[in-house]
Amino acid sequence: MKFIKCKELKDKNTDLKFGRNFTDYMFMMTYHDGEWDYRNACIKPYEPFVLDPSTSVFHYGQAVFEGLKAYKNDKGEVRIFRSMDNMNRMLESCWRVCIPAFDTEVVHNALVELVKLEKDWIPTAEGTSLYIRPFIIATDPALGVHAAKNYILAIILSPVGAYYAHGFDPVSLYVEEHYKRACKGGTGHHKVAVNYAASILASEEAAKRGYDQTLWLDAQENKYMEEVGSMNIFFVINGVVVTPALGGSILPGITRRSTVELLMSRGYKVEERKVSVDEVINASLDGSLTEIFGTGTAAVVSPVGKFGYKGRDYVVGDGNMGKITKYVYDELTGIQTGKKPDEFGWVERLV
Repeated sequence: MKFIKCKELKDKNTDLKFGRNFTDYMFMMTYHDGEWDYRNACIKPYEPFVLDPSTSVFHYGQAVFEGLKAYKNDKGEVRIFRSMDNMNRMLESCWRVCIPAFDTEVVHNALVELVKLEKDWIPTAEGTSLYIRPFIIATDPALGVHAAKNYILAIILSPVGAYYAHGFDPVSLYVEEHYKRACKGGTGHHKVAVNYAASILASEEAAKRGYDQTLWLDAQENKYMEEVGSMNIFFVINGVVVTPALGGSILPGITRRSTVELLMSRGYKVEERKVSVDEVINASLDGSLTEIFGTGTAAVVSPVGKFGYKGRDYVVGDGNMGKITKYVYDELTGIQTGKKPDEFGWVERLV
């Protein structure tokens, strides 16, 4: 792998607002002439792409991406969490939108080398990390709805604090009645760019109503909870942790999977099944709904204090973070940072 050195390095004392500032270097590899060009793949200075106005990704959205994090603890260890799972999920996303498969080991190794190079950018305060964004875009300089023949695969890094402006305080969700994020047979099961474009309008309208995020219902019956814009969702009903079952329209979150595996290993009862909005409302009214929380790479775990549906708000528990939510957060972040033992083998130590 080639390396191109920066002429001038940036100031690392930067704002940690999520996704606003980026490190000195990036990784880049191209696909052309029917193959990924591993020989000329390189770590190079972070800089803009130069793309033709007709570049196919601008017009047809053929793009996939991933998100994961690197952490540095008080011992100076640099740690990444389940990174090969992200590589494998990105490979599956490529299949769904006809992007050529890449060698996951090669790209994973490049990711590791990039993070090691940029380790001094990793913040160490509580709740901070280095966000890692691998992505692939189609770069054919031509119009026409078909799979492209040229692509860029890149990895960029951003030092970040909390995903939500109010940190770890409970968030509010608006259960969306009209718009749909995804349906079975569509692209909801994969991390492709078009899913997020389709969610923006509903998210903007939820924000105007005073909510932090949209909670989506299924496209077929408009009655079953699916996921939040940036998170998978969990409900604690009668002491049972319930999360919507994956069925082709819900992203198989890596933090979601980790949460299920963690809780089951600790003896909690976890159910992956359909969860209707009516069930959640009734559980809220009779007091059996004690917690709701979301999971995702960006926020790790987010407690939910209330949700709104058809003009009415429902407070979750006492409106504060619940015991199971805090337990999951403490355990996952503890494993990620090394404060707790990694009995699952989820963490890769880089330095």
